[in-house]
Amino acid sequence: MKILFTKTIDPAVISKELGEDISVGCVEVIKTNSIKVKPFDLKNYSLIFTSAKGVNSFFKNGFKPNENFTAKNYNKIYCVGEKTKRELRKNGFGTFKMLKNADTLSKFIITHCQHEKFLHFCGNIALDMLDENLPLQNISYKKVIIYNTEQINPLINEKYHVTVFFSPSGVRSFANRNSFEDMQLVSIGETTANELRKYTSNPILVSEGNNLMSVLKLIKKEILNKN
Repeated sequence: MKILFTKTIDPAVISKELGEDISVGCVEVIKTNSIKVKPFDLKNYSLIFTSAKGVNSFFKNGFKPNENFTAKNYNKIYCVGEKTKRELRKNGFGTFKMLKNADTLSKFIITHCQHEKFLHFCGNIALDMLDENLPLQNISYKKVIIYNTEQINPLINEKYHVTVFFSPSGVRSFANRNSFEDMQLVSIGETTANELRKYTSNPILVSEGNNLMSVLKLIKKEILNKN
């Protein structure tokens, strides 16, 4: 069994979860770089983060949220995914609400947060779901591009039984020079799976959680234990 991960993963973590009887390859399909943004006043805004890189770039640029819940103009922080939440915690901040993907976040905001003003700190190719849905409901929303994502578009000559994807941009990068045929596809969450469905009608295994452990457990249960 040969499995390709479309980002670099610690081999020790993989072998611990999946055993040592599989052959593993890792290839980077995208790279990200922080953008220099001059910090500005966040007063009266709720903040959205949909990636750990967005959080990292936000604090690298010197932004300082006000998380004092007793203050009148404190910043509510909304995020997508456990990895993003952990990155916020690493920088000393909690989250008001964590959702599993941008679609569920969009629906939550439309239902419960009509009167808030939102700043979304994200990459240059972030999905447009929030941008499309929130203004239609007269909800104040603005993207702040804080890092760039570049597709590497690698050519994979080796054959793999399983390929694992971690982001829509990673799917697009892979698709530029490679086929999705003759392999089992695994996706971290529905957002990435939806991007895969644009390129192939092959069945896709989708992890419930947006984290590596959820992906590895899915591979073990649905692929390794059934072979």
